[in-house]
Amino acid sequence: MTPDGSILAQAFSLILAWDPALAEIIGLSLRVTLTAVLVSCLIGLPLGAAVGAFRFPGRAVLAVLMNALMGLPPVVVGLVVYLMLSASGPLGVLQLLYTPTAMIIAQAILVAPIVAALTRQTVEDLSQEYSEQFASLGVGPLARVGALLWDARYSLLTVALAGFGRAVAEVGAVIIVGGNINHVTRVMTTTIALETSKGNLDLALALGVVLLALALAVNAAVMTIRASAGRTVYA
Repeated sequence: MTPDGSILAQAFSLILAWDPALAEIIGLSLRVTLTAVLVSCLIGLPLGAAVGAFRFPGRAVLAVLMNALMGLPPVVVGLVVYLMLSASGPLGVLQLLYTPTAMIIAQAILVAPIVAALTRQTVEDLSQEYSEQFASLGVGPLARVGALLWDARYSLLTVALAGFGRAVAEVGAVIIVGGNINHVTRVMTTTIALETSKGNLDLALALGVVLLALALAVNAAVMTIRASAGRTVYA
């Protein structure tokens, strides 16, 4: 067996045996990412829905800003959060730097604009389609947003999954604010970078396989949701 084949076999052995170190890293990664996506959705969904459903001064500027923020450089976000949470920063008293909470904040800042911008586009398209019905029925603002969000629920779920995919693969921001501390803030992406530099390729490759599996699962979920949405529409 070639050395590469041996490393691959060792990586799969770690996964199949559910190595405790591997499980701890995966568990922390999922906990941080899922929390960040939840926070992002709580912020991005109502914001995007409001911008997509209503017309108000400055709306176009806000829409452009949300689209622009989708491309935020992760290392810049990490640096800004670091400065805010450091001992000399305005939020240093909270002592959140180098904790999972700091990583959640950084990921949420990266994902929230994505959720908001995609939600805005989805809701805006539906709002234009249903504008006459809403006007004839005299639907109020809150009821309108609620109806649009419900009708777009399948599309918005794919938005949340896209946010999850973006967050779980993040490395630049989380390593700056988390510090990659063993048993504290070490997640899959930062561990892959560290263990590869140390030559521990079996653990790095095992985590890479898990990340790929998560990416495939997210894509499969998106396709399934879209297929279900299509069947619902044409039922």
